[in-house]
Amino acid sequence: MQLDSPTKSIIRKGSLNENDKYSERFIPNRTSLTLLSSFDKLSDDRVLLSQNYDEQHAAYSTLLHTQFSQAPNSGLFRKTLFKFSTENPGKENQVTELANEEIFSPLKSQRKIPKSPFKVLDAPALQDDFYLNLLDWSCGNQLSVGLGSCVYMWNAANSKVTKLCDLGLNDSVTSVAWSQNGTNISVGTNKGTILLWDAQRSKLLRSFSGHTGRVGALAWNNRILTSGSRDRQILHRDIRAANESVARLFAHKQEVCGLKWSFDEQQLSSGGNDNKLMLWNLHSTQPVCKFPQHTAAVKAMAWSPHQHGLLASGGGTADRTIRYWNTLTNEQVHCVDTGSQVCNLVFSKNTKELVSTHGYSLNQIILWKDNDYSKVATLTGHTYRVLYLAMSPDGQTVVTGAGDETLRFWELFPDCKSQDICRKNVLLPSAYDLR
Repeated sequence: MQLDSPTKSIIRKGSLNENDKYSERFIPNRTSLTLLSSFDKLSDDRVLLSQNYDEQHAAYSTLLHTQFSQAPNSGLFRKTLFKFSTENPGKENQVTELANEEIFSPLKSQRKIPKSPFKVLDAPALQDDFYLNLLDWSCGNQLSVGLGSCVYMWNAANSKVTKLCDLGLNDSVTSVAWSQNGTNISVGTNKGTILLWDAQRSKLLRSFSGHTGRVGALAWNNRILTSGSRDRQILHRDIRAANESVARLFAHKQEVCGLKWSFDEQQLSSGGNDNKLMLWNLHSTQPVCKFPQHTAAVKAMAWSPHQHGLLASGGGTADRTIRYWNTLTNEQVHCVDTGSQVCNLVFSKNTKELVSTHGYSLNQIILWKDNDYSKVATLTGHTYRVLYLAMSPDGQTVVTGAGDETLRFWELFPDCKSQDICRKNVLLPSAYDLR
């Protein structure tokens, strides 16, 4: 009896069509595939990949071509072959050096800006008043802040807190400003007096009168103390004079809420609730120029430490713009709509950037490039208007204060030693060196 093999029995039992064709058991049936179109698609993909590759590596190929064009069989080698001397290749070597620099130089890492503060301090009774200036940082690394009727000093090196003064229940602090050498601190009051303190000894040196309204702005120029008040006046005082010596500047029609001296100490900018920005000469009692472009109070002002005569100013809620001015030609350079009230401005000493703080309605901190006026970063954290701003003496940290009664510290900038811009800067020493 003959036995059928398993293969034969399976074939016999199945009902197969003679037209069906089967390949080996590990090779699929491709009769239903359009191989020609598949190969065309594969070819198209390869062409597309090749084009992308060529575009991405065009610059690299150019550098390689430039590099290897200096081979012994190149024109330069043949030109000096029988001269027994080396001819100066000139521009050809320069191109080679540039190629080497592009190929072998390390990539510059992009600076990372922290989105949250590294320190938060409580500041009870910090007033939520747009027209006041209650925060300043000295060159000796001491932070001063006006809280209600008191002035406190915080040592950034050891976090020690010292109470400088208390004005009592009938008065309050409206402005604070350190002298440029970091030894004295001036305090403006709601009653219109200005107190001059020796910070190291916590001793009151002098008391100045002359204003009939609160003193919301103070600025130092060497030994000249400048004050701005709700009485619309700006007063200059020489603190070295035995008798009170006063020069009066009168041009604003409403409260003076912003004052800043330029780094060369020759120009003073003032801003007021009359929406005016004004420029003053050191020895003039009349404004050199009036800028009427802002449509709200001008409190925020900053002079660039990198470009002589560059001034930035910011307007209040109805304005919301930062405007850049060339004070050498008295012309507006640029204008940026920030979308919210501009409360304070400060230029970085270590990079060509500007910090702005804002109130209604975003309560944010913005970092700007001052060459193309683009945003670098936007920081949030305060729940009230960010009314107060100061920068550390090393230029790496800024501190902000708000009506939420907090001080927040932000590390925004790199060390000055790592920045070429700091070594080239010739404007800063006049304002930050110890005298």
